[in-house]
Amino acid sequence: MTGRIEAVCVSGADLLPLPGKRPATTGIRKRPVEGRVAVLEETLDGDRQVNRKHHGGEGQAVYAYAQADAEWWQAELDRELPPGSFGENLRTTGLDLTGAVLGECWAVGTALLEVTAPRIPCANFARYWDVPDLVKRFTAHGASGAYLRVLQTGDIGAGDAVEVVHTPDHGATAGLLFRALTTQRSRLREIAPALDVVPDKDRAKLAARIAALTS
Repeated sequence: MTGRIEAVCVSGADLLPLPGKRPATTGIRKRPVEGRVAVLEETLDGDRQVNRKHHGGEGQAVYAYAQADAEWWQAELDRELPPGSFGENLRTTGLDLTGAVLGECWAVGTALLEVTAPRIPCANFARYWDVPDLVKRFTAHGASGAYLRVLQTGDIGAGDAVEVVHTPDHGATAGLLFRALTTQRSRLREIAPALDVVPDKDRAKLAARIAALTS
């Protein structure tokens, strides 16, 4: 399977007002950049990952969102959502990111990336779009995009092909893990074969939850 990178996006740190609290620093506001971008071990060059507990770092170095899914939201909200609007680093075409298998490997430019997890929407995402019920709506729609681990550093750019060079046979997808973490908790059992792929910081917690379901 082959897809394409439509845009590579990075961000600085923007302050978003959070009612009742101090302003929170977030790196969700991303913009497309021209030329080649270095893929580092845990981020893209020039990208700012502020809340490393939930975004970025090992297993979540890069976030991809599909153009087809962005177009669904454009129609749903009647607004333009250019690359970077979802806080994504990569806007892609030709790939089903919800159906991407955990552990699936992508050759992009000179880098090698691995699908590790879906994106779980947060309150800052809703505030950034100014859509108060966005988390509920995003969860209901289920097109989560995919987080990626860097297996090989290199560089990428808009227009690069995305070649899926390896797909595990366990069948656990980013979309399945999204549902298991949000609305279909019993389906966590189906993630067990892919536990070694999820971000390191989430693995023990997921293993414990799966064990509790099967005990």
